[in-house]
Amino acid sequence: MSGARGWLRLIPVALLVTAVLAGVVTWVRADGIEGDLAGRSRSALAAAGIRGGDVSFSGRQATLSGFPADQAGRALGIVQGVEGVESAEVSGGAAPKPPSVTPTPPSTTSPPRSSSSAPPTTTSSAPPTDRAGVQKELDAQLADTPIEFKPNTAQLTPAGTQAARAVAKLLKGAPDDLRYRITGHVAAGPGGRAAAVRLSQTRARAVMRLLTAGGVPANRLLVRGSGTAAPGEGGDRRVEITVEER
Repeated sequence: MSGARGWLRLIPVALLVTAVLAGVVTWVRADGIEGDLAGRSRSALAAAGIRGGDVSFSGRQATLSGFPADQAGRALGIVQGVEGVESAEVSGGAAPKPPSVTPTPPSTTSPPRSSSSAPPTTTSSAPPTDRAGVQKELDAQLADTPIEFKPNTAQLTPAGTQAARAVAKLLKGAPDDLRYRITGHVAAGPGGRAAAVRLSQTRARAVMRLLTAGGVPANRLLVRGSGTAAPGEGGDRRVEITVEER
């Protein structure tokens, strides 16, 4: 009987130890996820040229703090686009709002009427609808944030992934009679030209998958591997996209 009582005394201790160990494992995993998300978010912000603030995580929820008012909204959008982030907010509860404008009191005098007055015109920035216009906007976008890869791999950098998703938004809204040739470039390395062509093709296909996931029809995308890039062509771990008419 005394042996049975001893085992019974040990059961609560064993349960307590198990609960403590489970809590430690959960804390370590959560800390690792938060550190990974914070690191990738900071890399994406730095690649976009946004500095002067910080981003922290509680689980998969991001909090941005210390960013200048004119950059906080853009920083919020970039962090929300990082893969794995569930939600993001600027410290204080919301993204910055534009300054309020005090309305001008209405005039007590009516403007003179004209029998030939025309309705007021409004201007808007419409997306390009021709091949040249889409190519120009695409080139400017890629010059600002190129689609880049980690060395000797077909894995995009965090900034490269964000750049590809931004390109997908542009091409998704372009006319249906256009198609896009994705050309991969690599740095010279072991394996010669054959290996360089294979890697550059794999990089182009990786970008194609991101574009189709972003809503660009696959039948409007072509992939090509150029092998090693010549000096001065804009980098050797990247892709370029050429707009063509179908």
